[in-house]
Amino acid sequence: MTHAPLADILLFTGARRRTMAADLALVVAGSILVALCAKVQLPMWPAPMTLQPFAVLLVGAALGMRRGAAAMAVYLMEGAAGLPVFAGPVAGIGYFAGPSAGYLFAFPIAAAVVGALCEMGMGRRMATAAVAMAVGQAIILGGGFIWLALQAGVTAAFFEGVLKYLPGDVLKIALAATAMPWAWRLVGDQRK
Repeated sequence: MTHAPLADILLFTGARRRTMAADLALVVAGSILVALCAKVQLPMWPAPMTLQPFAVLLVGAALGMRRGAAAMAVYLMEGAAGLPVFAGPVAGIGYFAGPSAGYLFAFPIAAAVVGALCEMGMGRRMATAAVAMAVGQAIILGGGFIWLALQAGVTAAFFEGVLKYLPGDVLKIALAATAMPWAWRLVGDQRK
């Protein structure tokens, strides 16, 4: 049995540094995928319908709970810093006061839950992965609903912020569940 020298452990050299670098690269790549999917949109009110939820669900499933949540946190920090990663034409901290903020705040939670469910075995089959992703999508819609209900009332939030997005969300869940095996091959299987 061989042991890594203490200096390698403390200084994150060797294999640990390579693992950390790979994790960081995957987290940044996940945030970039969400940013790209934000630009694929159908204008709607209160928030445009985008492919962001597809990316959030896929990143959570492919990267797992911790890295998936980290990718979404990085994405939100990129937007808060002013990078043009959100669906709207502007970014910055003020974007978090807009109508889509509740959906955005739910992204890290949704990615973490989907990642955890897939790590626990729900990612082994496309049907159960789709269920895990539906849970994640419900979290995203729930975040949007709560935020909009505080601004526009419960009825308006339900009809304008949840119900009208459901058909597109079902399609995004199906696409993400279908793309999941490809994503695992790309980043490494999380089902172990």
